[in-house]
Amino acid sequence: MGTRIGKIAAVMLLVLFSLFSFSGQSDAASSSYITKGNTSSKVVALTFDDGADGTNTNKILDILSTHNVKATFFLTGSGAEDHPQFIRNIAAKGHQLGNHSYSHPDFRTLSATQMKSQLDRTETIIKNLTGKTTKPIFRAPYGSVNSNVLAGVGAAGYGYTIQWNIDTIDWRGDSATTITNKVVNNIVPGSIVLMHTGAGAPGTPVALPNIITKLKAKGYSFVTVSQMLNLPSSPPASGGTTYTVKAGDTLYSIAQRFNTTVAKIAAANNIANVNLLRIGQVLIIPGTSTAPPPATSTTYTVKAGDTLYSIAQRFNTTVAKIAAANNITNVNLLRIGQVLKIPGTSTAPPATTVKYTVKAGDTLYSIALRYNTTVAKIAAANNITNVNFLRIGQVLIIPR
Repeated sequence: MGTRIGKIAAVMLLVLFSLFSFSGQSDAASSSYITKGNTSSKVVALTFDDGADGTNTNKILDILSTHNVKATFFLTGSGAEDHPQFIRNIAAKGHQLGNHSYSHPDFRTLSATQMKSQLDRTETIIKNLTGKTTKPIFRAPYGSVNSNVLAGVGAAGYGYTIQWNIDTIDWRGDSATTITNKVVNNIVPGSIVLMHTGAGAPGTPVALPNIITKLKAKGYSFVTVSQMLNLPSSPPASGGTTYTVKAGDTLYSIAQRFNTTVAKIAAANNIANVNLLRIGQVLIIPGTSTAPPPATSTTYTVKAGDTLYSIAQRFNTTVAKIAAANNITNVNLLRIGQVLKIPGTSTAPPATTVKYTVKAGDTLYSIALRYNTTVAKIAAANNITNVNFLRIGQVLIIPR
């Protein structure tokens, strides 16, 4: 009897181990499914799917340039082969590039190997044409997605599967008025709008100027998908970068930080009242590089286990200076989540390593891409033998 119970227990443990192992691999490899940005700020991402003909591509690019708007283009490999100069034009104008497969098949019908082949083939074509990557964003042909698709494209290096919350259905040949109303009447903060570049959507280039003008009148700013999601690969918007408003910020302090003027920031963001900002609001900062100039201080959010001494060491400063900058009377008392000003530092700490907590959808590749390092270096720093296996909540050392 005891032997039988022992065998049953062993089988149950094996099943549980298999389930947890599979779950961890699936979570680690899966692409994150995104339909809109998680923000209360009035930002919108215009996205265009480029198929086989791309007839209206240059018209769309001209309109976006006229209105100083950056967008995101999801490209097919077959389309890029058909009209390579159009693709070069998209990249040259500073728009973001995403992967839309090679031949536009329903990914739900493909194996993981076939998905990777579709994505890799397109990535190679786009890189050869533009020198730019389509990673880490993918849009599924027909919007056809299930858990197998998310796992397959995630494993291929595409950490974000980008859907939409406003579908113009412009490919039906709808009028410019219908397309405009569909966007303007359904807009919400963080919207991702789906449009197309092909001949089947003749109303889109006609509608686009109206869409942009009306959304600006509603107080909306235009960002790329990467900027919407705060991904490191985002190109500058409207000739500049973006900044998320924090507690205590004013337009004057932000303008000083980026070596620009209040008037320029207000104009770029359609701000009528320069004294009114919302915490979490995403501002376009015109005429700047994607990296802000060195600041005289930065901020740090207290995490579990932190002490003022460890934070001071991390930023090469002293406990006394941090305490003084934050009016701290008891240097032994910190709250998790407390935001500290770190005086006399640049915006990046001088540490040779950082720590990252694994989230659902992460892969070692996507993490390496985020921190501009390699899978091999992260694996070595964390004694990881199976680079395809990560646990949600696992804390990784990221060597710099």
